[in-house]
Amino acid sequence: MRILIVGAGATGGYFGGRLLQHGRDVTFLVREARARQLAQYGLVIRSATGDAELAAPPTLTAGELRDPFDLIVLGCKAYGLEQAMTDIAPAVGPQTAILPLLNGMRQLDLLDAKFGAGHVLGGQCVISATLDAHGAVQHLNTLHGLTFGERDGSASPRMQAITAALADAGFDSRPSSNVVQEMWDKWIFLATLAGITCLLRGAVGEIVAAPGGRAATLALLDECRAVAERAGHAPGERVLERARGILTDPASTLAASMLRDLQHGHPIEADHVIGDMLARAERAGGEASLLAVVYAHLKVYEAGRKPGASG
Repeated sequence: MRILIVGAGATGGYFGGRLLQHGRDVTFLVREARARQLAQYGLVIRSATGDAELAAPPTLTAGELRDPFDLIVLGCKAYGLEQAMTDIAPAVGPQTAILPLLNGMRQLDLLDAKFGAGHVLGGQCVISATLDAHGAVQHLNTLHGLTFGERDGSASPRMQAITAALADAGFDSRPSSNVVQEMWDKWIFLATLAGITCLLRGAVGEIVAAPGGRAATLALLDECRAVAERAGHAPGERVLERARGILTDPASTLAASMLRDLQHGHPIEADHVIGDMLARAERAGGEASLLAVVYAHLKVYEAGRKPGASG
């Protein structure tokens, strides 16, 4: 199976690197600067689960794509999705499957509109990783899970082939017959975590210790839960209990990666993670006052990053 990994950053670099390390036919679609860096230094992964140093991994830039791939894994950030869709178009053939690992749900709508729903799988990943100053992937804990599936829940022939290709490749891969619900479950949790930690600029434990912090967290979680419910994807009670436990743990140092990006002045996924949740809430006529405040906060930050912004 020919696999194209879109992006060789923290997410794409980690999962694509593990696949390459374990003998899979992997090519990375990258920008020219990253291609030069990988050619010079290789793809380096530093992880408690095992390091890897992969010399000169196969790369292509957008202008070099010619032939279809069997599987395209989108490991880019949400704000890079529209450019990525343009870039991968030459690689999408009649039988190509596209596996997006982005947070939220908006990517499915955009990919369906561009390539047709038949090409697009559901998918998500759980990993905490970043690139260091030299472009090496730093895996920050031992979690490295990837879940994927047909959105209708079927065990199709291509699902069986993809399952075999992703198995035993140095990370936890799992096919799912309920992948869309799992994506919603993750989005509910992530929107709450990102929203509250960015709004209050602290980790979970710090927020819980602050007056009103626990109540605000749970109220935001409930707004997100209601959006999922109105969309026909209400989370189960076990999912909600787990989310409440993690989000109100007084000893937790957990904070969203969006907060780290915000603190370092980097681009953030405001529209995809929070804005889309808010838009769905407003279309359904539901309560979304906290989502609205979080989104306004993030958009003010984004406005301040633009060239010529004051301050």
